[in-house]
Amino acid sequence: MQHDRHFTNAALLARRHAAVARGVGQAHEIFVQKALNAELWDVEGRRYIDFAGGIAVLNTGHLHAGVIAAVKAQLDLYTHTCFQVVAYEPYVEVAERLNTLAPGAFAKKTLLLTTGAEAVENAVKIARAHTGRPGVIAFTGGYHGRTNMTLGLTGKVAPYKIGFGPFPGEVYHALFPNALHGISVEQALHSVELLFKNDIEPERVAAFIVEPVQGEGGFYIAPGEFISGLKALADRYGILLIADEVQTGAGRTGTWFACEQWPVAPDLITTAKSLAGGFPLAGVVGRAEVMDAPAPGGLGGTYAGSPVACAAALAVIDAFEKESLLARSQDMGALLVRALKDMATKVPAIGDVRGLGAMVAIELFEGGDLQRPDAALTKKVVAEAARRGLILLSCGTNGNVIRILVPLTASNALLGEGLAILADSFAAVA
Repeated sequence: MQHDRHFTNAALLARRHAAVARGVGQAHEIFVQKALNAELWDVEGRRYIDFAGGIAVLNTGHLHAGVIAAVKAQLDLYTHTCFQVVAYEPYVEVAERLNTLAPGAFAKKTLLLTTGAEAVENAVKIARAHTGRPGVIAFTGGYHGRTNMTLGLTGKVAPYKIGFGPFPGEVYHALFPNALHGISVEQALHSVELLFKNDIEPERVAAFIVEPVQGEGGFYIAPGEFISGLKALADRYGILLIADEVQTGAGRTGTWFACEQWPVAPDLITTAKSLAGGFPLAGVVGRAEVMDAPAPGGLGGTYAGSPVACAAALAVIDAFEKESLLARSQDMGALLVRALKDMATKVPAIGDVRGLGAMVAIELFEGGDLQRPDAALTKKVVAEAARRGLILLSCGTNGNVIRILVPLTASNALLGEGLAILADSFAAVA
């Protein structure tokens, strides 16, 4: 591997600081030179195990052979026409396949877009068009994007919302159930009822939007009884239920959509991230009559449903089927949870290990005291792991959660190597 001596991490970081807006964060002071499956190498030739997966974008791994082949073939045909001007078959096939994959015994339709935030914004638009109502209820700790509308929905201030208000009106936040931190399902549902009494009458609410597993909020899983209760409220008042699956979707939790594991089907689902294996593609999937509420011209976008990204998405869906990646997600999640629970017996700071499929996290507390979140230790462990060759990400409202989003195509041997680095990192910073 050849390396330009001017392309060091430090030199590139200096150029970055001079050229790139300060508001664009960077978890690690590393610049990638190449990547393959669940490994990457920086510009100085250093190897890393990737437990971040581009923030849940690489469920099929870096440079999956089938995805790359599909993209290369598409590049020889056409790269862009704008689907609203001259349509193309890959967009239609992606929509057909997502309609089939989505849960619910009802007819479905799909809209393709470019980013997760764009999918969430359009889900809100569609819900408002269908119901004729303005209100949207989101939940504390939820993350839905960085655009103005999605920041309004996001239930976490730092660092996302600071300095960017005012946010759109008619957005309200109820409690997300979190047994670890003392919020029961009953309390969460009661907080919705309080909104109906104190802030907005239910007849003016278009939709609830909830993540099946909170992503940036800390990998807390929405209990089935909470979703059932929310759906009962939704049905009582004619409110739609939106599952934000931008981070959970495309097989991360052991089913293609995490809401397949819910006791009820949502009306709309947003998806993005791993849908196209690293190429920008997002979508809204939902009840046909709801999706058809906006008039022609009300939905779309210049780059929405890029043919290159559609080709990649079809290859991703094929890979899941051919390589049994949903079963792999379940097996990987079980392996990770077992290993991390064993690690927790030796590391008192690990106060909780949780996961749904291969969407797994540990939460750190000072001395294991659940009243004392340890963001400082979390930061140290993530930095030490990177120094030892393991890429991790933190999350959570208190900044004390380490999440694992390793590609589902990673081998057990590589998982073991990464987990050993994590254990050594805890020992080093203790």
